[in-house]
Amino acid sequence: MLSSVPVLSWLPRYSLRDNAIGDLISGISVGIMHLPQGMAYALLAAVPPVFGLYSSFYPILIYFIFGSSKHISVGTYAVMSVMIGGVTERLAPDSNFMMYVNATNQSMVDVLARDTERVKVAAAVTFLSGLFQMLLGLVQFGFVVTYLSEPLVRGYTTGAAIHVIVSQLKYTFGISPKRHSGPFALIFTVIEVCYLVPETNIGTLVVSLVSIIGLIMVKELNTYLGKKLPVPIPVELLGIIIATVISWQVNLEGKYGVEVVGEIPSGLQPPVMPTASLFGQVIGDAFALSVVGYGIAISLGRIFALKYGYKVDSNQELIALGLSNSIGGVFQCFAISCSMSRTMVQESTGGKTQVASALSAMVILVIMLWIGALFEELPKAVLAAIIYVNLHGMMKQFMDIPTLWKSNKVDMLVWVATLILTVLFNPDIGLAASIAFSMLTVIFRTQLPKYSLLGQVPETDIYRPVEDYNQVNEIPGVVIFRSSATLYFANAEMYQDALAEKSGIDITKLISQKKKAEAKRLRKEKKEARKAKKDAKKNAQEWLRMLINHNYECLITSLTHSLSIHSSLLSLSLSLSLSVACVIENLESGGFFSEKVSKACLFSSIHDAVLHCQTDRATINKDDEVKHTNTHGHDTCTHTQTHSHYFTKTNRYFQTFGFVGFRCWLLAALF
Repeated sequence: MLSSVPVLSWLPRYSLRDNAIGDLISGISVGIMHLPQGMAYALLAAVPPVFGLYSSFYPILIYFIFGSSKHISVGTYAVMSVMIGGVTERLAPDSNFMMYVNATNQSMVDVLARDTERVKVAAAVTFLSGLFQMLLGLVQFGFVVTYLSEPLVRGYTTGAAIHVIVSQLKYTFGISPKRHSGPFALIFTVIEVCYLVPETNIGTLVVSLVSIIGLIMVKELNTYLGKKLPVPIPVELLGIIIATVISWQVNLEGKYGVEVVGEIPSGLQPPVMPTASLFGQVIGDAFALSVVGYGIAISLGRIFALKYGYKVDSNQELIALGLSNSIGGVFQCFAISCSMSRTMVQESTGGKTQVASALSAMVILVIMLWIGALFEELPKAVLAAIIYVNLHGMMKQFMDIPTLWKSNKVDMLVWVATLILTVLFNPDIGLAASIAFSMLTVIFRTQLPKYSLLGQVPETDIYRPVEDYNQVNEIPGVVIFRSSATLYFANAEMYQDALAEKSGIDITKLISQKKKAEAKRLRKEKKEARKAKKDAKKNAQEWLRMLINHNYECLITSLTHSLSIHSSLLSLSLSLSLSVACVIENLESGGFFSEKVSKACLFSSIHDAVLHCQTDRATINKDDEVKHTNTHGHDTCTHTQTHSHYFTKTNRYFQTFGFVGFRCWLLAALF
């Protein structure tokens, strides 16, 4: 119960003396940020600004109860909002709400009906995305975030930020471009905006430029005085207050045609179940929202959990976000996630628990009940300016490219490809394509690993690649081959080719020769057995002589193969001792081990394998000397015994190499 509802475990132990002041200041500061950001991001979602305030209230309270992170600030987020906006504008375009006005003989958009329908669409896709998140959390699917690598997430958010910027150009220039959907929609939108630039509303453009410059200047002042100010200057709040007062006094809408926010109803909306008939049309968008929202929240949550020494439960985060979105959808909110800017303010102003988030929700509640109507004259161009300025952190992510170029070029390729795919396609399709591309790079890396031969650091049991270290020495008669990737069907052939190239041993040829020799030996055994059976009645001594000749021929066959590989031994190092038991168990269940390939050929380290090979070779060489010494001084029986003894040693040597050379290289990458 406590793990499912984390607030029950930490709230009774909440320390007022240690946390209350910091959480209070942090909650008020973040609540003030929620007001302009909620209204601005509602424009991205293509719904009236007041619904951005609803999305900054209900989901926060739900996350306060079920969330496991102490520091992140959930609520409206630019990337999620622009994805919602894509869905609402696709299913409720302006063209569906055109009406003819007799007085002017012109057609115009029925804004009220359009916004009502868009709110229904946003609530439906938000509710469904919450259900997806809860379902994934209940089946313990939190590990899915591991497939969203950091380069992919940063490239995706940068591409989504470009979509956000382009979507706000109409508010900056005071124009009305047509909405485009599908692949390359962003490019078509930019082309049309450029075509409509001559129709720019000068008053709107001036408001936009002044707002952007003012916001940037105060934010830079915040950065400069960051250590001296106890609380950052609420630049967005000051901006919307000043802009609202000026708009009201000058009548920007009436005199200059500057578009303003309009009516903001006071109070809270009653719960309404989402329109189920829309679910089939938004199911793909809902799943993309669930994955993106969770990926961003858990990534930021883990950063602060690591910084402050606690653990964030990935599956509980899925459930918390799922409940926030599904319940929020009932109250006509749009999908939420975690905001980096608000989280940084919440942490820097002393917030230590989710009490700060609950207090920020109370600030929004006060605004919705009594203050919201005061911002009806706020120009939408100011909200667009707030969005632009808040995206500067995402734009700085372009500096990842030179950094990744120096550290990991494949990660850089993932970053750039994700950016391009997200820009060219919609954020939802771009995400799916980016994940697919990232998976391809994983396959690419496993198919092109680094193969190396290891040498020994003098007078140690340490082995390093000979091409990377100039002070390591190769061990005479022993070749140590290593691969940096797991061995599986897609790279098995390349692995074998690399093994042959590095060691000078043609594995395929050796296996073929061994099979031919084995088949020849079996044929001879059958032939000799039949012949021996016929001749047994004639002369027992003659049968014994034939058997000795047969063993001698088998000896020659084994010697041929042993001598061809005598100078190129391979060794296996099972360096990950924790996984050895599991792998050996799988090999046993698969019938891998036999009399010739036994567990005795497994070693706990490279050094043990090398020592075994050296000892085995020394024993065989010693047997060679004994054989040559005794060959001329013994009778036929002794001579036969020596050959038999030599055959046993040589066959043991061959069996050992047969495991290492033909079988064990398949194991090298499993560990």
